Amino acid sequence: MAVATFVGLSIMITAAATLNASGITEIRTSADAAEALRPAAGPLAMGVFSLGIIGTGLLAVPVLAGSAAYAIGEARRWPVGLSRRPLEAKAFYGTVSFATLIGVGINFSGIDPMRALYWSAVINGVVAVPVMAVMMLMASKPEVMGDHTIPASLRIVGWITVAIMVLSVAAMVLSSLM
Repeated sequence: MAVATFVGLSIMITAAATLNASGITEIRTSADAAEALRPAAGPLAMGVFSLGIIGTGLLAVPVLAGSAAYAIGEARRWPVGLSRRPLEAKAFYGTVSFATLIGVGINFSGIDPMRALYWSAVINGVVAVPVMAVMMLMASKPEVMGDHTIPASLRIVGWITVAIMVLSVAAMVLSSLM
């Protein structure tokens, strides 16, 4: 997860520093995004960008398909887990496969990938606020966590993070209204 976050941040910072400085404020294609690397990578920009996207995809696809399968499987009380053999957890592995196929199918759907990335980030950012708040509440309650409640220092950091996310979402909403 740290590597994926580092790659994403690197792409955003490089794009902001180069494209925005050149007056380009809208990216419509992955080729536009690759142009952000041209000042640093020169003629290898497309190759470097491709390696970054492929690497990020190799990290993201299993995580997304697996997390969907775990969420659905646990909600339906199926046997779940990558430690299980496929015949022990047929529905779980079927869900992983189905989620992967949906991801592949989106490539051929005609959906603009940059727009999809943008809106998925917006939705994730907004949905993260209540999820984080509920997690903080649950992690702080001995009735839920028993002896494993989070210490006060982590509670403080967690609630500060929730507050930052609330402010970020509010700023995004306000900036879209202006």
